[in-house]
Amino acid sequence: MIRKAQVSDVPEIQRLVNYFAEKDQMLPRSLNTIYESLRDFFVVENGGKVVGCCALHITWNDLAEIKSLAVDESHQGSGLGRLLVEACLSEARQLGIPRVFCLTYVPEFFERLGFTRTDKSRLPHKIWSECINCHKFPNCGEEAMILDL
Repeated sequence: MIRKAQVSDVPEIQRLVNYFAEKDQMLPRSLNTIYESLRDFFVVENGGKVVGCCALHITWNDLAEIKSLAVDESHQGSGLGRLLVEACLSEARQLGIPRVFCLTYVPEFFERLGFTRTDKSRLPHKIWSECINCHKFPNCGEEAMILDL
C-alpha cells in the first residue's frame, strides 16, 4: 500500500500537493522540484491511483523535515496520513536522524503522532534555506512541530 515514489508518480504527487496549495493549505511544488526530491517521497496507492504522498527531507546531520503530506479528500480520515508519516519516521530512524520536524496548519494531527509544538527559531537551517524565499515569510501561520526519535 505505501511505497517509495517512482518517476511515474510525479504528476500525481504534484496534482495532490497543488490541489491543497490552491486552498492555501500548503506550498505548491513544481514538477522540477518534485523530480529533484523524488527520493524523499512515499506514496500510497488505491486501485492503481496515487491517493496520498509525504516526503522526508534531510536538512542537516541531526534534523529532517516531514513535508508535502497530502491525502486525497476522498481518503481522508482513513489513517493514510498517519501511515505516510510513520513511513517517513521509520526511514529517519534507519538513517540515524534523531529529530524530525514539520511546519503545518494542522498541529493537532502531528500532536497525535507524538510531535510537540516548538518555536521556529529552533529550525535555523529550514528558515534560512527555504522559508526566507517564501512569499509568506515571515508570517505564514504554519506551526513548527518537532519529534525526538
